[in-house]
Amino acid sequence: MFPGSRSLVRRAVLVAVAAVSIAGCGALTGTEPAPTPADFQTFEAILSRAGIHVDHIVSGDPGCDDVELGRTAIGFDASGLDQPTPTRLYVYIFRNGATFDRLRQTVDDCAKAYVTDPATYESIDASPFVVAGQGPWAPAFRGAVRTALTAAASPGG
Repeated sequence: MFPGSRSLVRRAVLVAVAAVSIAGCGALTGTEPAPTPADFQTFEAILSRAGIHVDHIVSGDPGCDDVELGRTAIGFDASGLDQPTPTRLYVYIFRNGATFDRLRQTVDDCAKAYVTDPATYESIDASPFVVAGQGPWAPAFRGAVRTALTAAASPGG
């Protein structure tokens, strides 16, 4: 190698990496990546700020034997506000609106495996999310879950 060529190679690599990074962010094309719904950790944080305590989190737990729902589901116990007794909830986080539309009814079908009283089954959806579980849920608790789910589902979570 020629003297100084090693530093030239380093600079070229750094420039190339920077260019790819900037292009990936859309800075060169003038577009930005579309905001996406939140992940479970953000949803849980929103619930917590609303006064809902989350415990016993199990990823891949749809509440039934549906393998496809298992890929999207997280089971957890929740309590707080006017819901002092923990209740088992399942959140199904679908990849996009089309998957939500295709699998939404499957969530209600799955619930038949874990609901002990179909008359008090509760679910809330905000595409691409569904939260479901055995009710009845207390009014303030239900409202906080609905508000959290809606916030998490909005672009940018």
